[in-house]
Amino acid sequence: MDELDKGLGLNITVTGAARDAALEAFHRQLADWGLAMPPVEPLVLDFGLGAFAETGLIEYWVANEAQAGYCGKFLFVFDGQTCPRHRHALKHETFFVVKGRVRMQTGARTFEMQAGDVLPVAPGHFHRFTGLGPALLLELSTPCQIADNDFENPAIPINRSVEPEKGAGRSKSERERPGLGRNRLDRPAKCFQFTLLLRQLALAFCH
Repeated sequence: MDELDKGLGLNITVTGAARDAALEAFHRQLADWGLAMPPVEPLVLDFGLGAFAETGLIEYWVANEAQAGYCGKFLFVFDGQTCPRHRHALKHETFFVVKGRVRMQTGARTFEMQAGDVLPVAPGHFHRFTGLGPALLLELSTPCQIADNDFENPAIPINRSVEPEKGAGRSKSERERPGLGRNRLDRPAKCFQFTLLLRQLALAFCH
């Protein structure tokens, strides 16, 4: 996965003893949950800010198939740790909470999500989430490109210019439904069958 190699090569990752300690704590939590990650090199991200405990994330990329049109990742945050506010010009993504709880913010809305909750986020829509305790999410999306990230904090060194969609405070799917329904999913047609398959896989983690 070329984009994963780009991420590993950027100055946004934790290295050395700090990385080892973060992964050790993560694997202890996985053992408590009875889960395992795919055999890939994880991204341990502090987004270049040097404050991993407050702003950071551990990512395991399952797939990033540009030609086939899909991407799947596991995202982990520790208690109180935040994936910082950002958006994408191209990527449409759907978050599924596998374990734990997060405080999610999309546009002007802030709300809690728990295991089993689903949230689609369309391109151009700012979003971030914080662990309310340790939390594991599955992200299903169109292909991921490192350069497609636009972070609100200019100190994060992978920003790009993104034109927000009209009504970007809330996605169309959020406006059409009253809450975080667990069964109504709004996905791009290109990824629909793959997303259903991965959602079935993720649901198995919650039993």
